[in-house]
Amino acid sequence: MKMITPAELEMRMLENNDVIILDVRAEEKYLNEHIAGSINIEKTHILSGNESEAIQSLPKNKELIITCTTGNSARKCAEILTSKEYNVTLLEGGMTAWKANKNKSGSALNIAVQTGRSPTEIKETR
Repeated sequence: MKMITPAELEMRMLENNDVIILDVRAEEKYLNEHIAGSINIEKTHILSGNESEAIQSLPKNKELIITCTTGNSARKCAEILTSKEYNVTLLEGGMTAWKANKNKSGSALNIAVQTGRSPTEIKETR
């Protein structure tokens, strides 16, 4: 299973890399807090094995980065979507790790905002 760290995802988002972030948590949790630009399809819809309209709308030719709270539910959903030939990557540590990364003063986003440097410049210096 392919994995991506929160810092790597942040860099890809800053570089406008064309990925789809799929949050599989319950809608209430998603509405309370989520990664900007992500979409929500609850894990129950994926784990049921039914090809719902929401799942069918996911493109198979783009990378899907899947997240949940800690990564466990995302892994189960990723296994199912991979078996259906989706290009899937797991966000290491889920939203818990994403929030921890966003709070670091050294996160790529914070460095870009504070220095006015481009994400590419920041990536080259790491």
